[in-house]
Amino acid sequence: MRAKPLLIVGLALLGLLAGGWFGQRHYAPRMPTPSATDQVWQLAYPDAGGQTQALSQWRGQILVLNFWASWCAPCREEMPDFAALRRQYHDQGVEFVGIAVDNAANVAQFLANAPVNYPILIGEGAAQAAARQLGNTSGALPYTVVFDRQGQAVVRHLGRLPRASLETTLATLLTEAR
Repeated sequence: MRAKPLLIVGLALLGLLAGGWFGQRHYAPRMPTPSATDQVWQLAYPDAGGQTQALSQWRGQILVLNFWASWCAPCREEMPDFAALRRQYHDQGVEFVGIAVDNAANVAQFLANAPVNYPILIGEGAAQAAARQLGNTSGALPYTVVFDRQGQAVVRHLGRLPRASLETTLATLLTEAR
């Protein structure tokens, strides 16, 4: 009689593991193709002031490109870390750029209450398509891609990016650049 409950528990655990594995494989960020990475440098979006900004202006720098939205709690939580890291690394050729998958009014309202020291661009729905091209197959936010000085995507991260992890990446890229 005891074998049947153990079998059920074992099968349930196996199902959980299989579901976790499938979810990870299905929703994990994919490495963008070289053509998708090249295309990102052709993109341009308006900033919070309405001026069109081309991503190509940051080519040659280490670029932390963050797709976010004003309604996304983890997005809002990581922004102070990004601002602090920008202050720390900007003089060494590191730039942070936020691309809002949101409308201009929502972004303006958010920035009025929580300003940041790095460029914020308004991408709306087009930004979601760009994030997918850069490996965000699930479309979830936040999504961050780090580019090296050669313009290649070296890190893709879905969800809140821990500050310590990003600092390690930036330190490594800055060391490699010397």
